[in-house]
Amino acid sequence: MSSVSAAIRAGGYAATVTGTAGALASLTHQGRDLVVPFEPGTPIPAFRGIVAAPWPNRLADGRYTAGGRDLAVPVTEPERGCALHGLALAREWRLVAHDGASVAFALDLAPSVGYPFRLRLEARYALTADGLDWSVRAANAGEDLAPYGVCPHPYLVAGPSPLDTWELEVPAAEFLEVTPDRLLPLGTRAVEGHGFDFREPRAIGRTQIDHAFTDLRFDPGGTARVTVRDPSGTGVAMAWDAGCPWVQVCTADAAPSGPSRLGLAVEPMTCPPNAFASGTDLVWLAPGEEHTARWRIHALEG
Repeated sequence: MSSVSAAIRAGGYAATVTGTAGALASLTHQGRDLVVPFEPGTPIPAFRGIVAAPWPNRLADGRYTAGGRDLAVPVTEPERGCALHGLALAREWRLVAHDGASVAFALDLAPSVGYPFRLRLEARYALTADGLDWSVRAANAGEDLAPYGVCPHPYLVAGPSPLDTWELEVPAAEFLEVTPDRLLPLGTRAVEGHGFDFREPRAIGRTQIDHAFTDLRFDPGGTARVTVRDPSGTGVAMAWDAGCPWVQVCTADAAPSGPSRLGLAVEPMTCPPNAFASGTDLVWLAPGEEHTARWRIHALEG
């Protein structure tokens, strides 16, 4: 099946969304990239812009327990023995609404090996003069209590300078330590005194990050915000509410033979890595119940 894509525009912003993985293929402001783009209809590199559902990040060995049953989803990251970024990324979503400034794609996620639950997912993208509002709504269309988690997977672009020179702010007091070989959770620790302390804006430098952060600081309006700024003064911010108490940040350090550090992955998550196994902050959807997560991406100008 060929993928359908849709373009939207408003307030100096433009975006393209593709039915493959319901993904954000591009987002610009006044012609400037705010995310690392990809060409719709081609394989998506490094999970750019996907919707990661019904779980975000990694699930060790693909194994977990639900409703008294031991379940196992296919391992999709064989080098680490993990199931990565859920099941929705391998599906074609259908276009269900589209006007000049907004678009929605939906997916009926049928029961499958290791995930014997039925979900209806809808990803909505809407542009205004304030940026891109991105939401994912999940409804349990089955008869059993279903485990669920979600996150977006954009790679933010601050400006034309190298990522090392970008100034990063992450309003998190803790990060999740992980095993060096499989990137699986070991436990949280304070960012205080650690190289991952970006509570005050500072240059990323050569710091390599592929970690979840938590104990987030929300402003009086209930919003947490990660920002990255280029030395030229341009930048981009991603904001979300308390429905996502975790955020994965990744500097996208690739193998020497591939492109590296092209953008900064910022993934507000409803739950941490391996949550299907640990149960930490996991959403349990009763039959007929719905859950919605929301994020915003907007430009910062010098």
